[in-house]
Amino acid sequence: MMRSDANCAGAPASPGRRALLLAAAAAAAVPGPSFAQEGYPQRPIRLLVGFAAGGTPDSIARKIAEAVSRQVGQTLLVDNRAGANGMIAAEALVKAAPDGYTLLLTTPSLVINPSMYKKVPYDLARDVLPITDVALGDGYLLVVNPALGVETLPALIDHAKRGRPLTFSSPGIGNTLHLAAETFADRAGIAITHVPYKGAAPALNAVIAGEVQAMFIPPTVATAHIKSGKVRALGFTSTKRWPELPDVPAIAEALPGFAFDSGWHALFAPAGTPRAIVTRLNTEFRKALQVPEVRSFLVQGGYEPGGRPQPEFAAFVQSEARRYADIVRAAKITPE
Repeated sequence: MMRSDANCAGAPASPGRRALLLAAAAAAAVPGPSFAQEGYPQRPIRLLVGFAAGGTPDSIARKIAEAVSRQVGQTLLVDNRAGANGMIAAEALVKAAPDGYTLLLTTPSLVINPSMYKKVPYDLARDVLPITDVALGDGYLLVVNPALGVETLPALIDHAKRGRPLTFSSPGIGNTLHLAAETFADRAGIAITHVPYKGAAPALNAVIAGEVQAMFIPPTVATAHIKSGKVRALGFTSTKRWPELPDVPAIAEALPGFAFDSGWHALFAPAGTPRAIVTRLNTEFRKALQVPEVRSFLVQGGYEPGGRPQPEFAAFVQSEARRYADIVRAAKITPE
């Protein structure tokens, strides 16, 4: 006798049971987080840079993006979001999905901004995830427009002490180049006027054009202009002279004890990015830093390749936030 039990094979499922079966099938069709991450990356990755094209952050980002793109088989697309000392790019990062497809390569501006501005669109501890450092700077070059008529650092200090105006450009308020200028002015006992721009390249162009008289600049950006005579280098902020320009004295030779490193360039992701993706990114960027052309590019620009493991770099970022907060206070800069 054939049974008419609804639970027997071939019998239609009840509406409730049908819904459960469909839900189970859908769940089986969608890969879980660990499975989905195995093929990462499966499409191009957006690499945010908070400063204008042509500056040091942009040039470093593009150089390492080329190497990582070759390694992972997907393109890292550099997306310049210049302005507000990197905060526009940082805000775009924290608003992005934490899926590994939006990253930020930035400078210490990320950790400086909370000490410089009353309102910052991110919480350093809550919203961003440090991946690794890419480049570690040794120092900045102090350059002036040749029309200023000073050829040495003591002459520049004397110029300012005579009450003559002295303007400095930088990529933005609170940028490390700004802090270097304020620290130098404080140590030299002179007054300067700060003029912010949207990146190191436009800030340097302002010096070349005579819109401002001086600036501190990463060697990567300035060297060609120094050799062509468009700007004059008066000093280097490390305790020793930069080997690529041995005739340029260290500022410490005129101001004993002065030193200001040129910070770092580093990779960040939105908080909540899966651990497997964080590990892959750390591995691939550290691998790219071993590529000879990448290492040569960084060293010739006055940087050492980075590549800390992720936990170590995360601790370093927190210590840097404290260090720069102390520098801002010492420079007597009031948060805006």
